Amino acid sequence: MIVYSINGVPIRLPGERWMHIVSHHNEMAAYYFEVLEVVAEPERIFEGDEGELIAVKEHSPGKYFVVIYREIDGEDGFVITAFLTRRIKQIERRRILWQRE
Repeated sequence: MIVYSINGVPIRLPGERWMHIVSHHNEMAAYYFEVLEVVAEPERIFEGDEGELIAVKEHSPGKYFVVIYREIDGEDGFVITAFLTRRIKQIERRRILWQRE
C-alpha cells in the first residue's frame, strides 16, 4: 500500500519493513493502516539525523505514533520504522519541519 507524504511523495511500506516494525515493536502489529495514516496526515514532522523525516500523531492522550520515513526523491519513499511512545519530549527537541495548523 502507498500513501502520499505532505510533500506529495508516494511512500511505501514494504513487507520487509513491516516485519521489522512488528518484530521490534510487537504492540504495532494491529496498526498497519495507522502507520500509513501518520505519514499521510501527521500532526508534526521533525527533521531526522540523516535526511529521514519523523512524523508524529497522537494516538491517545499522552501516547504518540512515531513513523520514521525517507523520501528518496519526488517519486519514491519508504517507511523505515514506526513505534508508539510516551517520550515525545526527546523528539520535540528536534527541528520542526512542518506542523498542522
